[in-house]
Amino acid sequence: MVEKTLTSGLLPQLFAPFQAIGAKLHDWLAPASEASSGEDAYEIAIELPGVEEDDIEVLVEGDVLTVRGEKKSHREERGDTWYFSERQYGAFSRSFRLPADADPNAVTADLGNGVLTIRVGRIRSDDAPGARRIRIGKG
Repeated sequence: MVEKTLTSGLLPQLFAPFQAIGAKLHDWLAPASEASSGEDAYEIAIELPGVEEDDIEVLVEGDVLTVRGEKKSHREERGDTWYFSERQYGAFSRSFRLPADADPNAVTADLGNGVLTIRVGRIRSDDAPGARRIRIGKG
């Protein structure tokens, strides 16, 4: 009989179902988004209804763009009877790996009608740092 030890994989087997639940929960709580690519830039739109501009942070670190913030709760009850509430409050974070031709120095963000739109400029191949065309000569 082979005895499993902590180092041989027993713990990962025990925690695997919890990791899957954590990933599903993260996906469920993360704001909906869509990404597209144009000739000059990439665009990411993230639904953030009810989130104030001051409660959103957009960061670029290396080749990762991260949006994080918090939707704050404000509830005033004056004798109303609540039957249910589907509103979500709390902190959120969403990260996107930028393509190789994305320019991390050309990022803009605008918030309007509950949608955060982030535009990331593209580096043209002739502007890429370190890239140069090599002329081929005759031997």
